[in-house]
This record gives sequence, C-alpha cells and structure tokens, in this order.
Amino acid sequence: MHCLVTGAAGFIGSHLVDRLLALGHDVTGYDNFSTGQEEFLRQALASPRFRLLRADVLDQPALERAMEGVDLVFHLAANADVRFGTQHPWKDLEQNTIGTWRVLEAMRKCSVRRIAFASTGSIYGEPEVFPTPEDCPFPVQTSLYGASKLAAEGFIEAYAEGFDFQAWIFRFVSILGERYSHGHVFDFYKQLRQHPEVLHVLGNGRQRKSYLYVHDCVEAMLLAIEKASAKVNIFNLGTDEYCEVNDSIRWITERLGLSPRIVYAGGDRGWVGDNPFIFLDCSRIKALGWRARLSIRDAVIRTVDYLAANPFLLERR
Repeated sequence: MHCLVTGAAGFIGSHLVDRLLALGHDVTGYDNFSTGQEEFLRQALASPRFRLLRADVLDQPALERAMEGVDLVFHLAANADVRFGTQHPWKDLEQNTIGTWRVLEAMRKCSVRRIAFASTGSIYGEPEVFPTPEDCPFPVQTSLYGASKLAAEGFIEAYAEGFDFQAWIFRFVSILGERYSHGHVFDFYKQLRQHPEVLHVLGNGRQRKSYLYVHDCVEAMLLAIEKASAKVNIFNLGTDEYCEVNDSIRWITERLGLSPRIVYAGGDRGWVGDNPFIFLDCSRIKALGWRARLSIRDAVIRTVDYLAANPFLLERR
C-alpha cells in the first residue's frame, strides 16, 4: 500500500511510519512539527519509500497534494493537550475536529476511501460501566479534547455513510514508550531531574489510569485494519489492567533510585476534565487475536529509560 500518516513526526506516528516501512509499504509523512521531532524520523528518512511533507492539516491544498496515489490514511495529527484545553478552547476545535474534516474533504476530492483514526478513551467522559465497552451508553463529555475527538468520529462515520468511506476508529488509553514526550510520566521525570528531593502531584495520587505500550498500540491498529472489514470499525485499545498514579510514581522513583517528598494538590482530579478512573474493555480487539505484550509497569520503566537516554526532549518540551 501507499499510506499517508498525519502527525508522522509525533510519538505514535513515527513508530507507525517505521512499522509500515518495515512491512514494505510506501509512506508519505505529513507533519507541521509543532510538537513532532525530526529525530523521530531519522530511520524513515533514510528509506527511498518515505517522503516527508511539512504542512498543517488545516492547509487544504497541501493535504490534497499529499493524497496523490494514497490507498490508506492514518490520521494521527492532533492537539493532545488535555490539561490546558480550557486555556485555549479553539485549539481542540481547529486541530482535532476541523483538521479531521479537512483530511476527510481532501480524501473525498482525491478519491481516497480508507481512513484509520486515532481517537481517545477520553470520549467516554466519566462512564458508569467498567471496563468500558465501545457500545456503552452515550457519554457526557468532560473535556474539550474528548469532545473534539468525538465530533471528529462523527464526521468520519458520516463520510463513511455519505461517500462510501471505510474507517477504523481507535480509542486509545494513554500511550507510553520510546519517543514519549507528553503526559504525566514525562512531567514527573522532568520534575525529578530538576529537583529530585520533591515531587508535586496534581490531585491525590489515587486516580486510576490505564496505559498501553506504543508498539502494542501500533500492532493492534495494523491487525484491526487487516482483519476488520465493516464500513466503520471501532476499537478500544488498552490493557487488562490499570494502576494508580501513586503506583507509577513508585515505579519511576525506584527506577531512578530516588525517594522524594511527595506533595499532593488534593482532590480526585488533577485538572478540569481529568477522568479519575479510566479502564477500557478491549475484548473486541482481543477477539481478533491481539494481546498487549508489555504490562503497564514495564511500559512506564521503558519510558523512563528512554527519557534518561534522550535528554534533548526535556530541553524542547
């Protein structure tokens, strides 16, 4: 296939690019480098089957040029800043919802009919059912990020119906692993590097979260595209476990050999829209034969090891 990957220089996108190239596909990477890192694409840039376009998903002419000869679009480009969404509410609308619509429009005009979309488990808000299945009662939105992703899902489903698209929608838990540069493990590591004697934690540390190793995430996406053939295919991607924030703090500090004083901000949420319990039912993707390879603990440790070996990320983020 010839695949277009938006957000190709990002954490998940760059791993997806590497995997697609390893499988023998041609890949066009598309990224505006607002948060992506060219270092993440070093391996891909050495391949004659990879081309890189520096452009924004709001740039309709650039998107249409990128669609030339494409068989399948992986749309991963997005604003993933959940915590500060209320400080710049237009970002989620523009980059996540409108950006997705522009990708869909470019696909329609260029007769590209297959899209894989990186959504989020945040679209479930604060559900009453755990583990939370894909067909749970329609959720009340609690974050601008989740609302923007759910709106994007709606556009994808409508284009599938109206223009005969085929879609795979993936609702991720938080992803960890090499090239990770955004989220609580990054924030904790950065704090401990600056002042190893104290760690400030938003909330009470008892928030329960689920995480998934990035390579397990990529393999699940590719397996679903291979085996699921409905017009619209929706999959939760996560593990069969969750942990408290306090658990991840213990794993991080033990790995670093530190014993900091922990200062909690208090409350059961770290910020507006922070879901105090995330645990997804992943039986649908597991029915296709997929299993997560790494535990949450091992994924956290691999992330810490990567950050320790790549200090350039701390200087840029």
